[in-house]
Formats: sequence, C-alpha cells, structure tokens
Amino acid sequence: MTPNTALRQRDHAYSNFTEKLLARDLKPGQIVSQRELVDLTGMPLGAIREMIPRLEADGLIKTVPKRGLQVLSIDLDLVRNAFQLRDIIEGEAISEFCKTATSEEIDLLAQQHADIREQAKAGVTPEVLKAAQRTDWAFHDRIIDAMNNPIISDIHRVNAIKIRLIRNNDTRMLPDLVVPVLDEHLAIFEALKARDCAAAVQAIHSHIDSAKRRALGI
Repeated sequence: MTPNTALRQRDHAYSNFTEKLLARDLKPGQIVSQRELVDLTGMPLGAIREMIPRLEADGLIKTVPKRGLQVLSIDLDLVRNAFQLRDIIEGEAISEFCKTATSEEIDLLAQQHADIREQAKAGVTPEVLKAAQRTDWAFHDRIIDAMNNPIISDIHRVNAIKIRLIRNNDTRMLPDLVVPVLDEHLAIFEALKARDCAAAVQAIHSHIDSAKRRALGI
C-alpha cells in the first residue's frame, strides 16, 4: 500500500467514524474495540489504527487501559468548553465577515433564512426541519471558512462535531425552535446588511448563548 493510499484510508475511516457518531450509531461514553470500529466503519484494521491518534488528538475518543476506546462523553464541562470556544471563534469570524462579505452574499443568505422561516410559520414538516438545520450549520461553516484560515477552520470543524453531538443529546433543532433560531440568525443579517459589525458580533454572541442555555437546561 502506498503512503497516499494509507492516508486516504485513514481519512475515510475518520469520516466514517464521525458520520456514525453523529448518527448515534455510537453512543457518547461507549467503550468500543478496534475490531468493532472495523465492523462499524467498513474500513480495514490498519486504517482504524492510523485513525485513532487523530481521534484522540481531536478529543473524540480516549484510550482506556484494558478496556478499549471510549467515545467522547457529554457532560457539563464539554458543553461549557465547546460553547466558549465557539463564542470566541465565531465572534471574530462574524466581525471579519461583516467587513469582507459582499452585499449580494449577505442578501442571498438572509433570503434563504427568511424563506425557510416563512415555510416554518406555515408548519414545521420533517423536510422544513431538515432544511432549517442544514441552513443553520451551513451559515456558521460559511463565516468560518470565509476567514481563509485553515487552522481556525480545522478547530471549528472538530468543535462543530462536539456541538452537534451535544445538540443530538439535548439541543437539536426541535420543531418549536425553528422560528426562534432563524429569528436569531435574521438579527445577525440585519446587522450585517447595515455593516454594523459590533451589532453583528453581539447578535451572534446572543445566538450562541441561547444555544448554550438550551444545552444546560437553563
């Protein structure tokens, strides 16, 4: 096997693992063996062994001596730490986006949110719920990627997995949250349209704080 093939298999194994994790095929805190991960991901044992240090570095698993590999557990510390990191990164990201994004992109993103909000007001079907969740995640990913900083994008990517695990556990976008969450986003867009960067930062901090409060049950 060439080094490039091994690298691709490792990356594929990592991607399969995170997909299974977010799909809840793996439970937070669950103990698994390397052989079980082979069966779960469909990847060879060598790729699993190559993947494990990366997962450990990202904080998604840890090795428990004589027991196996433990999937990231969801607790109060994780919620607080993940949302604090999100607050720091996205506050800077939205400030930069406010300065550099074109008016056309801001208008397009705002209209996408407004359209889904209008659909949600008429009734939150499973399709509307999925569209709202995709739009929510895509917006946050977009403002991070717009910074053109691969280091920050990588940190965000891993933290987003943890946030989504927390959401799956406690704070996924439920039907009655669709309109309020979209309203929080639309408040950000109003500030962006006005190029009021301080207001945009405040709006995204408020949005993240609302999500953290839901996760903490406040």
